[in-house]
Amino acid sequence: MVHENCGVVGIYSLDGKNVVPLAIDCLRALQHRGQESWGIAVPGKIPFRRLGLVSGSAEHFHKLVGKYSSKAVIGHVRYSTFGKSTIQNAQPLKVKDLCVAHNGTIANVEELAGMVGGCSFTPQTMSDTLIAAQRLVNLMEVDRDLTRGLAVLKDEMVGSFCFTFLTDDGSVYAARDVRGFRPLVLGYHKEFNAFLIASESCAFSVIGAELLRDVEPGELLKFSESGLETTQFCKEKPHSHCAFEYTYFAHPSSMMEGVSVYEARKRIGRLLAEKFPIPEADVVIPVPDSARPAALGYAQKLGLPFEEGLLKDRYSKRGSMRSFIEPYQASRLAISGSITPIRNIIEGKSVVIIDDSIVRGTSSASIIETIRSAGATKISMLITYPPIRYPCYAGIDFPSQEELLAYREAKNDKSEAKIASKISQSIGADYVGYNDTSNLAKAIGLPETELCFTCSTGDYSSLGIKPIFKSREEMKGDN
Repeated sequence: MVHENCGVVGIYSLDGKNVVPLAIDCLRALQHRGQESWGIAVPGKIPFRRLGLVSGSAEHFHKLVGKYSSKAVIGHVRYSTFGKSTIQNAQPLKVKDLCVAHNGTIANVEELAGMVGGCSFTPQTMSDTLIAAQRLVNLMEVDRDLTRGLAVLKDEMVGSFCFTFLTDDGSVYAARDVRGFRPLVLGYHKEFNAFLIASESCAFSVIGAELLRDVEPGELLKFSESGLETTQFCKEKPHSHCAFEYTYFAHPSSMMEGVSVYEARKRIGRLLAEKFPIPEADVVIPVPDSARPAALGYAQKLGLPFEEGLLKDRYSKRGSMRSFIEPYQASRLAISGSITPIRNIIEGKSVVIIDDSIVRGTSSASIIETIRSAGATKISMLITYPPIRYPCYAGIDFPSQEELLAYREAKNDKSEAKIASKISQSIGADYVGYNDTSNLAKAIGLPETELCFTCSTGDYSSLGIKPIFKSREEMKGDN
């Protein structure tokens, strides 16, 4: 099974203006969603793709903007959890006259590959996005109707998707899966008279575009000379919006499903304070950066000092990167090691540390050790997301159960307190407290039935599968 959670962009200018500069800036704003590779595609040209960060190719921007000048463009930043991080797997990909960029997961990619014909899937040589694009092109060979093609494809695929498409005639399309696992938003840029699609609204903010609305689950958008056209290729309830987006993945400035990510994280902190008022706590410290609003909400609720007791080294090579979405253990350790304590904030204090999640435990153990060495007398770690014990097949990097700390340490435990106790021993904290699904849904402001908590509950009914769990080596194609 192939897993990616990435960032996508699509732009079309009705005035025929060159929108490639806007696309590049949008991709930089979405860099938190993928750090391995990036690319853009315009009509009639081979997609431009590069490994690494968007800013790593800054010296090519001037030439790129001229060479790829276009009124229509799609773009992508990649975060992989399967196969090698190679230029061949970078997106957008082109199949015949259709370019495609994808955010999500296709869990039954081997089965889908069998429908393509003459295609033998291996994680080393192709991606789920390529298989989906090939299948969609096959479905469109009869009547060239993308809506009907997607209506068939969504029944054949198991998993999540937000697609952006670009045709050689210069039309831009965007589609969101019927459950709405991954976010996708519609915007408008007045100066360029351009419609935009992006994974998050933070991409619009940096270029001065207006957020119009979320793309509806099961909706297909088309941007062309005719303007904006929209069709519904499927309607299905309930939705299954990823709760982890609200605690970790999304940018705090984004709006998703009408909810401010920043305000949701502050509410999470306030509700954590009600659930876990730590006695004799002296100071509240966030793990940088996504846990900062929650830590602020926690401190404000209990009237405790909020301090930046941990700082990332922004001047190191990896200081600004996010350890969770790095695919290899050595990279995660290097990033965690770039966090520096402020000793006079920590020494002699009972510290409450707020973090967004504990996935593999790598970062958490390192942070606890760092705070301990800075002289903390007691360390209580509170987690905004419930225990993660099951792999995700909807686009987040929890691909194998064996690497999940809560599964390894407390696989047979049902009690929240017992799970937290075992995790605290494992990472070296004095106390660990986990949020629960009901509390998190309340903080986000969406019904619990409209959110996906599969990685915590193990309920895969929203995907309609009973998965066979695999190892990371199998998922990455390293064996």
